[in-house]
Formats: sequence, structure tokens, C-alpha cells
Amino acid sequence: MSGWRARLVVFTAMALLAGGAIAVMRPIPEKRPGEVLTGTRTPTWLEQVDSLARGETLGRLLARGGLTDQEAAQALDAATTIDPRRVPAGMRVTLGRVEGSAPSRIVFQLAVDRLLHLTRTDSGWVGREERLPWKVDTLVVRGEIARTLYDAFNAGAATELPAGARAELAWNVADIFEYRLDMSRDLQPGDEFRVLFEREQGPQGAVRVGRVLAAGYSSGNASIDAIRFDAGNGRGRYYDATGKSLQAMFLRAPLEFRRISSVFGMRKHPILGVWRAHRGTDYAASSGTPVRSIGDGVVVRAGRMSGYGNVVDVRHANGFVSRYGHLRGFAQGVRSGSRVGIGQTVGYVGMTGLATAPHLHFEVLVGGVQRNPRSALASTGGVPLAAAERPAFDRARQTYLAMLQRASTQVADSN
Repeated sequence: MSGWRARLVVFTAMALLAGGAIAVMRPIPEKRPGEVLTGTRTPTWLEQVDSLARGETLGRLLARGGLTDQEAAQALDAATTIDPRRVPAGMRVTLGRVEGSAPSRIVFQLAVDRLLHLTRTDSGWVGREERLPWKVDTLVVRGEIARTLYDAFNAGAATELPAGARAELAWNVADIFEYRLDMSRDLQPGDEFRVLFEREQGPQGAVRVGRVLAAGYSSGNASIDAIRFDAGNGRGRYYDATGKSLQAMFLRAPLEFRRISSVFGMRKHPILGVWRAHRGTDYAASSGTPVRSIGDGVVVRAGRMSGYGNVVDVRHANGFVSRYGHLRGFAQGVRSGSRVGIGQTVGYVGMTGLATAPHLHFEVLVGGVQRNPRSALASTGGVPLAAAERPAFDRARQTYLAMLQRASTQVADSN
């Protein structure tokens, strides 16, 4: 056989062998996402987000998420920081599981910055608490009074804070100045507030108001500054620019909910229908609103008194007596001869006596004579700082007041 014929036979035989091999081989499967070459799919991790309905138990929620009653009970036994009887409705719960299996991870949203993780192990459920970080920066906002303190801060802090935080900031400022200003009577259109405060930004976009570091109030040629300073007792207090404590002998208003309906002077009595001197101030508020004593003192009357209805009289130092009328009822323990502290609840807003709607009638008597509460409770401030604390206070005052002069913008980052 010639050489070329021999080579042809060999090539033909090889081709036939290769073709036969290809014919009996299985095709290589196409690799898809989540699969391996053996054709088995990687298990998918699934998460289900739920929230506790009003009146619902955590056990029922977990059962809805795929746990048996026994598994749910075992998981809750591991959640030692949760009292199942006191869990608020709406609490967020996330259940994680491998597709086709019962949940093996549970996350309870205990607070906006607090999570409880439960993980199923071979020996049972294991709990771990996590604190989520907050970012803190410092802002200055300004607000001019047009109608109310709320309106001023809604305009001045509209871009920096959500509505709830703006309301909280307004309340904080009212609390700081409560010994110097009655927010429902003393504010006038054109008055201005400036506030330096810490804004805390948490997970999932949560925003809250932190410490107010300084605040300023201006009305015409008069102004009041409030500087936060820790005088070494671990608790920050507020002082004016001269170093005197803003805390004084008397609060300027008997209600934390400050919405005034009548001021001292002449007005037409709503029931008697005649003009008479209205020797006090009426604060409109919902029935049941707590009424607080404006200062330390002794209760000298707690009972009915003609047109005042239920009334409480508190005698303070220097011949002052504060009177709270039209009360729905008295706070526990408030009776003639009992001692009360500044800010202590003495009764609750009502409409007993000559009253057409729930409100508090408030009076101040000095030496037995009714006086205008606005002027009678005016204060120049409290106790001054000790001399040894003045240098540190002066440095804080200079820094904070300089920051207050800046426009409404972010001024620092505390992280």
C-alpha cells in the first residue's frame, strides 16, 4: 500500500473514533446565575418585614412569619431585653430564612437606634443587641415672631429639621426661657430668636434635636442670652451673658401648654356679661391639662371658692400668693398645709365655677393685693456663677455667641 493511501486510512479511522466519542458525551450545561455546574441552585436568602398590630402578641407575629408556636416561644425566651407584655404596637420585626426553611434570624427594631438580633443555632436561639450610630452636627437657626413661636421656627428651620423636630426645638427654647418669658404673653411681632443646637441624624433618616448650646431673644432694644454651661456637677444649666442662672424663684407661666386667651386688664366677663377688672390671666387649655405651681410654697387653700370653682392658693416667700382657678380637680396630696415645689402639679384644667369652657384662671397676689402677673413675676435672674468658674464660662460664652451671629446654616460637625 502506498504511503498516501496508508495516511488516508489512519485519518479516516481517527475521524470515526472522534465522532463516536462526541456522540456518546453529554452536553455541558449552561451555567446560570445562582447555579453550579452540577445543576443544583444556591439557596436563596429571603427576608420578610412585618410590624406588630395593635393588640397582637409577638408570638402571633412570629407564627405569621413561619415559626411554630414552640419555635416562637423559644425565640422569645432568648429575647431577654423584651417584655412581650409591653411591646408597642407598630414595632418593626424582620424575619430572615433560607428559601424553603423556617426563619433562622429575627431582628426586632426596639428603637430607631436599637436592634435586637436573634439567630438560630444548633443549641437554640442566641440574642445580640446592636446600637446604631448617630451623626451629630451643630446648627444655628433664626426665627422671627409673626404669630407664634412655632411659626417662627417653622420658617427658620424648615430646611434643616422635619416638622416634629421643629416643634421639639420650640418647646426646648420655651423651657430654657420659662423663668424669663411667658411664651403666650410676652412675645410680640418682630421679636427674634436665635438658637445654636445639636442636630442628631440617625439610621433610616431619623432626625432629632440634641442639646441647645445657646439661645438669644431680642425684642426692640431688649435682649436675653442663654448659654449652656456645666458648672462641674455633670448637669448643664443655662446662664445669661453676665453669668447669672436663668433659673429664678418663679416660673413665668403655670402651664407647659401655653396658649393664652385673655390678658390682664379690662375685659367683658363671658358669663356675667358686664365689664369688670379681670385680675389675672386666663390660659385656654384642654380639660385635664396639668397645672403647675410657679414656685416653692405651702398650699393655703384647696377647695371651692364662689366663681373660681375649684381653686388652689399657694403661699410663697416675700408675701406672694399664686392662685389657680376653675380646676377640674386637685393633684394627689394637694390640700391645705401641704408643701409643693416649683413646677409641681397642683391640679388640672377644668371649667368649674363661672367658666364657659375649659381654661385656667391664674392670679398673683402680693401682700393680699391682686397684681399683674406679667410684672409681678418679672425676674432679673438667679444665682451667679462662682468666680472660679467664670473663665471657663467666658470662653464658652464667647464661642457660642459668636456662632449665634452666623446665618441659618450648618456651622460645625461634632463627629
